[in-house]
Amino acid sequence: MNRRGFITLLGGAAAWPLASRAQQADRIRRIAVLSPMAEDDPETKARLSAFRQGLEKRGWSEGRNVSIDIRFAPGSSADRAQVLAKELIALQPEVILAQSTPVVAALQRETRTIPIVFSNIADPIGSGFVASLPRPGGNITGLMLFEASVTGKWLAMLKEIAPRLERVALVTNPKTAPYNYYLRAAESLSSSLGIKVVPDLVESIADIERTIEAFARTPNGGLLLPPDMNTSVHRDLIIALAAQYSLPAVYWERLFVAAGGLMSYGVDFVDMSRQAASYVDRILRGDKPADLPVQAATKFETTVNLKTAKALGLTVPPGLLVAADEVIE
Repeated sequence: MNRRGFITLLGGAAAWPLASRAQQADRIRRIAVLSPMAEDDPETKARLSAFRQGLEKRGWSEGRNVSIDIRFAPGSSADRAQVLAKELIALQPEVILAQSTPVVAALQRETRTIPIVFSNIADPIGSGFVASLPRPGGNITGLMLFEASVTGKWLAMLKEIAPRLERVALVTNPKTAPYNYYLRAAESLSSSLGIKVVPDLVESIADIERTIEAFARTPNGGLLLPPDMNTSVHRDLIIALAAQYSLPAVYWERLFVAAGGLMSYGVDFVDMSRQAASYVDRILRGDKPADLPVQAATKFETTVNLKTAKALGLTVPPGLLVAADEVIE
């Protein structure tokens, strides 16, 4: 081989790693999202926008170096969630964002290898998603909502705004939320407040209407809505029934109060979506879900609707007003 050919060969060999790195940097990385909310829900759009902002902050731009495939499975249809989970898995994304217990369960049934980052999950250990919070141990990790003891906060808020309260209906769908996780905590904490917790299991619109109407026949009652995407989808109906039967209610997210509900205490879900992008980023850069500890929510907010309180004939105590991050008038 002549000298010129040898130099050319050396130059080409030296360039190979650079070319390889350039191709790696320019490669479009594939993310999937399975949302439990309707596509046209304003809250859905806000959360997805926050997720994209979180990615962009970390150098991921949709259309430039990342693609995002999104599917929507609103309500309580497990069959629909399963179909969409199978559809997303077939696309072979590098990481999936899942935003509720039912959709994570659907994805888990389809894959034990593709990384899944969850948000809005209340009981990841009890749901069988992770082995422990510090060491998830599988292909799933993410951000959890509340410790079960938060039910004490919700019950205390109800008793504060309605001192004569004696009974509270815990309204949720056992198929779409970790019902026992909150029920056990509520029952253990309610006696100190002089409240009896009444389980109200609802799976459909008819269930919601029937159970709330039946519960309202006995006076001095209130409603407690723990995290559940099924009741979130039907929030307008629940808020209307609470008003119709003059039932004070506390909800798990601000969305209910903005729509006319009485009050809420919960995490900032838009901020949580933005935080979830950090784990998606770390996985795209090589970290394993098994080694990424489940994070607890750090930003909580209390919201009170004064107009609704007035319509229910309730006076919001000064302490509750001072604690509120947002007061809707």
